Order: sequence, then C-alpha cells, then structure tokens
Amino acid sequence: MRSTPSRPSSSSAYSSTCKYNYMVSKLMVTVIIPLLFLSLLVVQVSSSCNQIDKDSLLAFSRNISTYPPLNWSSSSDCCHWEGITCDVDSRVTHLLLPCRGLTGFISLSLTSLYALSHLNLSHNRLTGNLQNQFFSLLNHLLVLDLSYNHLSGELPPFVVDNRSSTSTGVIQEFDLSSNSFNGKLPSSLIQHLAGGGSLVSFNVSNNSFTGQIPTSLFCINDHNSSSIRFLDYSSNDFDGPIQPGLGACSKLERFLAGFNLLSGPIPSDIFYAVSLTEISLPLNKLTGTIGDGIVSLTNLTVLELYSNHFTGPIPQDIGKLSKLERLLLHVNNLTGTLPPSLMNCVNLVVLNLRVNILEENLSAFNFSGLQRLETLDLGNNKFTGVLPPTLYACKSLAAVRLASNQLEGQISPEILGLKSLSFLSVSTNNLTNVTGALRILTGLKKLSTLMLSKNFFNERIPNDTNILDPDGFQNLQVLGIGGCNFTGQIPGWLANLKKLEALDLSFNQINGSIPPWLGTLPQLFYMDLSVNFLTGIFPTELTRLPALTSQQANDKVERAYLELPVFAAAKNVSLLQYNQLSNLPPAMHLGTNRLSGSIPIEIGQLKVLHTLDLKKNNFSGNIPVQISNLTNLEKLDLSGNQLSGEIPHSLRRLHFLSYFSVAYNNLQGQIPTGGQFDTFSSSSYEGNPQLCGSVIQSSCFSQQNNNSNSASASGSSNKKVLIRLITGVGFGTAFLIVVLTLWILSKWKVNPRGVPNKIDLKSISTNTNNGVHPEVDKGTSLVMINEGKHDQVFDPLLRGKGFEGEMLQVLDVACMCVSQNPLKRPSIREVVERLRNARSANQSRNED
Repeated sequence: MRSTPSRPSSSSAYSSTCKYNYMVSKLMVTVIIPLLFLSLLVVQVSSSCNQIDKDSLLAFSRNISTYPPLNWSSSSDCCHWEGITCDVDSRVTHLLLPCRGLTGFISLSLTSLYALSHLNLSHNRLTGNLQNQFFSLLNHLLVLDLSYNHLSGELPPFVVDNRSSTSTGVIQEFDLSSNSFNGKLPSSLIQHLAGGGSLVSFNVSNNSFTGQIPTSLFCINDHNSSSIRFLDYSSNDFDGPIQPGLGACSKLERFLAGFNLLSGPIPSDIFYAVSLTEISLPLNKLTGTIGDGIVSLTNLTVLELYSNHFTGPIPQDIGKLSKLERLLLHVNNLTGTLPPSLMNCVNLVVLNLRVNILEENLSAFNFSGLQRLETLDLGNNKFTGVLPPTLYACKSLAAVRLASNQLEGQISPEILGLKSLSFLSVSTNNLTNVTGALRILTGLKKLSTLMLSKNFFNERIPNDTNILDPDGFQNLQVLGIGGCNFTGQIPGWLANLKKLEALDLSFNQINGSIPPWLGTLPQLFYMDLSVNFLTGIFPTELTRLPALTSQQANDKVERAYLELPVFAAAKNVSLLQYNQLSNLPPAMHLGTNRLSGSIPIEIGQLKVLHTLDLKKNNFSGNIPVQISNLTNLEKLDLSGNQLSGEIPHSLRRLHFLSYFSVAYNNLQGQIPTGGQFDTFSSSSYEGNPQLCGSVIQSSCFSQQNNNSNSASASGSSNKKVLIRLITGVGFGTAFLIVVLTLWILSKWKVNPRGVPNKIDLKSISTNTNNGVHPEVDKGTSLVMINEGKHDQVFDPLLRGKGFEGEMLQVLDVACMCVSQNPLKRPSIREVVERLRNARSANQSRNED
C-alpha cells in the first residue's frame, strides 16, 4: 500500500471521520432513538427482525471482536442492535459500524442479508480477503464502504444473484480505499458498477492495484449517461496511459489518479468534462504538454500535475481559470515565462511552480492582484532580477520560496508589509548585505522558518547581540544560513532564540570555539555546524540540550506543520524534504572542523539523538562506552580523528544503527560482531591497521600471534642486549685481568736462580686507569688486539725474559674473550683458571 504524502494521513482521516460518526451516533442516542421509541408507544406495534437476518448477523459477529463488545444477543431483537437499521418489514437494511475498533474478518454470512442497502465497516482493523461470493451484495447495495481497514488480496469477481429484482447495478457509492488490496480490478465488477448508470462515487485509492485504470466504462454505458462525480485511483500501482472516454462523464467533478505509474499524455477529451473542479495526477510519468484546452474547464479549483515529465509552456490563457485556488505544476520540465494572464487567477491560494526551467525578470511580473495568495513557491528555476516589489502587496502571504534562482540585490524593508509571513526561503541566490537583511527580517513577528543559505558570500556574520531587535525572531524555529562562506564566530544573538529547533551554520568559515550557551536552547534538536574552522573542545554543555536528552522534553517541543517543505542537506538525510519538523531527525553535525580533546563521556545523555557526526576533527582518546546509551542512534560517524583504544563492544546495543564509521583513526583490537555490526562493510574500519576481525579479513588470532611474536622478539631482543651487556662486562673484566697480569709480569724481579720475589703492591697506584701503572701509560702499550704475528705485540721490556710462552697463553685467553661468537667466549671462572695454569706452567719451567 503506497503512501500519499500530499494528502491527510490515514490516522488523521480516521480521527476526523470517527469524530463525525461519534457525533452522529450521539445525536441518534439523544434525539432520534427516543423519538422513535415514543412513536412506537403511540402506535403500539410490536415487531422483531427477520430470523434469517438475525442468524446472518450472529454468524458475522462470531468472526469479529471489539471492546466494548457489541450489544448483539440472540435473546434480543436484532433491529435494536448497535449499528443495525431495519425497514418496515423488519428486514435489515443498514449495517453501520464505522470506527468501532472491529478486528477479525468479514464473514460471507452477510450475503444472506437480501434487503441490505448500506454496509459501512470503515475505519476498523478488519483483515483477510473478500470471499468469492462477497460482491453478490452489489445486487442490492446502494453504499459499500470498507475503507481504512487491513483487508488484502485480489478482489473477487462480481456474482449475479438470480433472486435480485434488478439485472443492473444500483450501487451509488463504492469505497475500498486505504486497504492492502492488490491485482487488477475485475472487469465483471467494473462492468456491473458502471452498467446501472447510478454510480456516483468510486474510490479504490491507497491500495496496490495494478493494470490500467478503467475510466471509459464509467462514462460510456448502455444508458448513454453517467452519474459518476468522483473517481479516485490515487496511490496504487496503475500503469499505462489514461484511456480516452472521460469527456463523456458530463457530471464528473473530481478525477484523482496521482501517485501511480501512469504514462503518456493527458487525453484531450478530458477537456470536455466541463463539470470538473479538480484534476489531480501528481507523481506519475505523464508526458507531453499541458494542452491549451484545459482553459475550457472554467470550474476548475484544483489543478495538480506536479512531479511528472510535462514540457512546454504554461498555457498563456491560464487566467481564464478564474476559480482556480490551487495550481501545482512543480517538478516538471516546463519552460517559458509566467503568463501575464496568471494575475487574473485572483482566487489563487497556492501557486507552486518550483523545479522547472522557467525564466524571466521576476521583478517585472505583477503579483499585486493575487490578494488571496497564501503560498508561493517559484524556487529552482532561472528567474532573474530583484525580489519582486509587487509581491509585498500580497498581504495574505504566509509562505514564500524563491530559492535557487539568480536573484540579486538586497532584502527590502517593504517585506515588513507581509504581516502573516511565517516561512521565507531565498537560499541559493546572489543577495548581499546579511546584516541589513537580518535587521529587517526581525520585524516579521510571525516568522518561524528562515532560509538564507548560499547568499551573502564571504561577508562577516554579525555577532553583536544588539544588532537585532530584542523581540525579533522570537517565533523562529528553523534558521538556515549555511554555505555562505561567512567569517567570524558563532553569533551571540542566537542565544535569544528560545524557540529555535533546527540550526544550520554549515559550510562557512566560522572560527573560534563552540559557545557553551548553545546547550541552553530549550527546543534545539537539530544542529549542523559542520565544515567550518571551529576549534577547542566538545562543550559538555551540548550534552545537556533538553530536547536531545529527554524524550519527554522532546515531545513538548512545538512541532509546526511547515507551509513548504524544508530540504535537508544530502550529506545528512539524502535530500529528503520535511513538511513537519517532527519528521526531521534529531541530529548533531560537527564534522570537518578542528575540534580537539576527548569526546566527553556525558555524550551518553543525548538519548534522543538519531545522528552524531564528529568526523574529520582532531578528537583523541577512547571512544566513550556511554555512546551505547544512545539507543535511538541511526548514524554514527567518528572517522578521520585520532581516536585510540578499542571499539566498545557495547555499541552492539544500538539496534537502529544503519551507518557507522571509525575509519582513519588509531584504533586497535577486535571489531565487534553481532547486531547491526554484521551489516557494516570494511570501509567503516579502514585506516586502522591494528584492528582485526572477519569484516576486514584480518584474523585476530594471527594478530595475537604477531603480537606474541613481537613480544617474544622484543623479549629476545632484550635478552640479547642483556647477554651483550654481560659479555661486555666479562670482556672488560678479562681485559683488566690480562693487563694486570702483564703488568705484574713486567715488574717481576728475576734472581739468578729464577725465583721471583714478592710483588711490590705499593707500586700499584690507586689512581691508575684500569689498573695500569702510570709509567706504562707513558708512550708504551701493553697489548694491541689487531691482525699480525703474536710476537709483534709483546712489550719490548718483556722480550728475552723467559715469559714468551706464558704471554702467548695469556694472549690466547684475551682473544677468546673478544671472540665474535658469544658461545666461544669463556666465563670469568674459565679466564681465571687459564691464567692460573699459565703461571703454574711458567714456574715449572723455571724450576727445571
């Protein structure tokens, strides 16, 4: 079942219709029924309903339920039951139970009510299909209304009842709208409905019907006349061209077939249906031009052809439609200029021509005759000139959009004559002097939506709180001043806008920090400060915005219906348009700035938030676990920062999250799985080499092994350093021993018998370097470890003294101590043992 955004919702229609029915039923109870009771007392006629009818109704009631229950009882007269009316023969003629909260399905037992003329079960919650014999009721029904239920499936064919006194249909009103029916409309059903010539209203809107719309059958029949006044095929899946034949519907007043897949041109014979007051064909694939013949439909009050593929100019004689109140031709490919005759449509209330290719100097067009005009949308065309001065004569104007044109100049003080103006959008033009514009516009006391984006390029945004009227903008709810390349800081006068709900300052060059007072605006729930030069931290005051922290507070925010839709930026919500502020998602866009510091843990208080965009800043530290408290979050973008640590696994609790990115940070560890995290692609995590998980095809096990190997390698490296340190100390010690040994041997006193005397310990100075005697340190060296013969490294003083063998052994020990292979280096114990053995061997040789 397709939605119909331009029409009241089913809930609102349900509410209004049910309230009306309640008033009627109350009138019945308080006035009509007592009068009937009195008349019965006077006439004193006793009667009871037909037993067949009673049994049929009881069978019907067994398949439905409601609360409070119906007062239908087998022990009472069914003519006195709720919703039942009988004729003089005690036959049931009316079964009227709209807005009664009925659930269940419609029993085929109703087909036994042969006198039934009115069946209204609308605005309930009935389900299931209509059974094959159901439309046999149409042999005697005048009114069938099953609208606003949950009925589904294909419609059954019409079945002729041989017991019926008429062979043609007597039905006057047929309404199956706002259900879930599908398939093609049965030809037998349409032929029967149209055959009698009595059908006044046919409504199958807001279902999923397919095929071509049957129009000619309702206009051309055996009686050569048609009573049809209302045809509604809107919001289905009908396709193909609109068949000719509507011109024969001389009484047709309203023809609605919008929100389908219809193609081709509008059939020209429709211009002969001169009783038409409304043609509504929006959101189809219709082509061709809007024929000049349309101006013959002088009773037209509504012409809706928007969102099609119409080309060519607006008919030059459009002014002949003097009764026209709503002219909606937007989102087509219309060219040319505004016809001068348009000013003759003096009853126009809504004129919408946006998103076409219309062009002219708009300031030359005379709007002054359109005194009833309340809504004007000429946006997204090629109009030039200044804001049209004659427009200020249209005192009834409440909403004006002139955005996305080529207008220039400044906003004139004459605009203050539009006392009822609540919506103004002049975005994407070439206006200048933002300071003057703001000063003037504060005088519009009813202004609730102001869109000035993409104007005033490279001007400085006024920051002086005294620049604006203290009472100005007190009703402002939406303010858009993005894309202007404004310089300066976030203006302080925004702090006075206590009703502000949506603020757009994006795509400017605003610098400085985010002022804490932004967090005090009581109704602010949508804020876009992205793509600026903002610095400093994320103010914790923003985490206390009342409309974002409490659903109760958010519910209290005034949700105005906008006269014209607000278009959200593509980067936020894909160019969606919003006619109600309640449909605008609560959001905080701070991306592409120079904000730094950590993301405050208090951010978990923004429980109403749907979108949080902090990308491309300099935020550092961990991702706060408290973000998992934002259970309404649909979009979370933390990419392009310097965040570290792990992605909190508690974020899996965000069941509505449809977009998530932490790309290009310094995150590590395992990527959470389960819940919405199973729907995100690898691009959400790229630029974080230390993250692991199946989504980026990086095994956390192998990474742990790598980390283990890295740790092992680090430990091994540390061990090597320690071994080298110990080896160095060992070598130093060995070298010291060798030097001491050589020095001792050099000082050895040899007697004639070769017996050494005691070492003169006093000759060893405590101030010597490395135990080397001072005299040896003067110009002579003990041992030089270099390439060459062993005997070339002896000290000359030791040559020929009988110590050559001992010295060679000492030299061998020294060479082993500095071996390149650590495993071949002797321990300290081994060095001492080798030196002792060398001395012992030398003593033995001397004794010999």
